[in-house]
Amino acid sequence: MRALAASLALISCCVLADTTQEHVHGAAHSVMPFDMSKTLHVFVMTDDGGVQKVVTRDGAGAEQVALIRRHLEQEADAFAKGDFADPAHLHGASMPGLADMKANATKIRVAYSELPNGAQITFRTTDLHTITAIHRWFGAQLSEHGADAKAE
Repeated sequence: MRALAASLALISCCVLADTTQEHVHGAAHSVMPFDMSKTLHVFVMTDDGGVQKVVTRDGAGAEQVALIRRHLEQEADAFAKGDFADPAHLHGASMPGLADMKANATKIRVAYSELPNGAQITFRTTDLHTITAIHRWFGAQLSEHGADAKAE
């Protein structure tokens, strides 16, 4: 019994030492094909929704740009259909704003566009509840991506 208690204490210590940011950074490869250490997520909250950008950090190269573009184009297509499976897989289904965005997907206009060093997805709606959901979702991603993200 003592051995079991000691083992559980050791395991829980190690699990708790892993921050949300460390978990997201380490698990991101299961959802995103690009290298998190070579890229940066940028979140811009707007009056009618927001813009999510993924751009390369200095010196990341054309391969990372291509991976970003392919991924965000696929995500934009999925988001436009109300499919938020990838963010739910990485951040958890209870991520702030996610359930409301999924429920109100028909109210959100989703657009993909390329940037010189990556790509972006624009989310637009006139529904105030959905705008709040998008902002909550962006805020949660900013928090969970830690040093891999910033607000503009």
